[in-house]
Amino acid sequence: MNLFENLNISALTKRRKKSMHFLFFLLFSFLFGNAFAQQVAVEVDTTNIRIGEQFNYQISVDDTANVIIPKLELKGLEVVEDFKMDTIKRNLIKKYLLTGFDSGAFYIPSQQIFIRNRAFLTDSILINVATVAIDTTKQKMFPIKAIQSEPYTFDDFKQYIIWIVLALLLIGGLIYYLKTRKKEETPEEVIAALPPFEEAIEKLHQLDEKLLWQNNEIKKYYSELTEIIRAYVEKELKIPALESTTDELIETLTDFNDAKTIDASKNAIAKLKGLLSEADLVKFAKSKPLSHEIEEDRRDAEGILNELKPKPVIEEENEEKNELE
Repeated sequence: MNLFENLNISALTKRRKKSMHFLFFLLFSFLFGNAFAQQVAVEVDTTNIRIGEQFNYQISVDDTANVIIPKLELKGLEVVEDFKMDTIKRNLIKKYLLTGFDSGAFYIPSQQIFIRNRAFLTDSILINVATVAIDTTKQKMFPIKAIQSEPYTFDDFKQYIIWIVLALLLIGGLIYYLKTRKKEETPEEVIAALPPFEEAIEKLHQLDEKLLWQNNEIKKYYSELTEIIRAYVEKELKIPALESTTDELIETLTDFNDAKTIDASKNAIAKLKGLLSEADLVKFAKSKPLSHEIEEDRRDAEGILNELKPKPVIEEENEEKNELE
């Protein structure tokens, strides 16, 4: 075999090796390229719609673990509804309901999907949005209608309801505060808090201001006058006077005075008996004393209050000491 033949055989062998390498590379690219390409896929149920029509757009991923599908970004098209991702066997399905309100051709751009921290791009899809032709010669035209008011909903009144509830709460809180707060003391309560003698004197002055007997209310005047004295005797001397008759009260005062339990003169007890008797005549016998007699009874009442006193504690202690000595 000569040199020329050897060179031909060698060249033919090299060409065969290159062909085998090329075929192997094509097979590898086809197999693995399809494997990668099949990781994500997109599809639509139509690529031609009219304005306002809706169509489905779906992204399919051949995996379910560590898949991230970013938010769908569109131009010229709008998302009507974004459905939750669904898993079918080993595939992850993400669906959208889309529409378009402008005529023209719009792309759904390639979407970058992340699978196990690797990025994959979907194919872009062209969507044609056509206008709806209207034949004005056959389509009857109607006049523009007036603006129609929408029916009221709860949200229309919500703000007013909130203000009404707040106002009611405020009013309720104010009423509760007024009912539960400490009431201011009335003049009667202030007088009742005084010592018995001062209380009785103050009530006599108030009785004078009423001008009862001057207005021919003599019976009421004597009732209040004697009640003031009886209340004083009961509080200061600890003698039941309000429910006692005139004779019973005078008898009790006399006994207490004789026993040195109270400090009162016989003249004061006599004046009290005369005043109470006069009041009994006015109340039960319809007696009508003269003006100067009423004024004298008023002076006697204040004098009686000054002379009817409980026995001083100091004197009692001194007497006990003297008895012991």
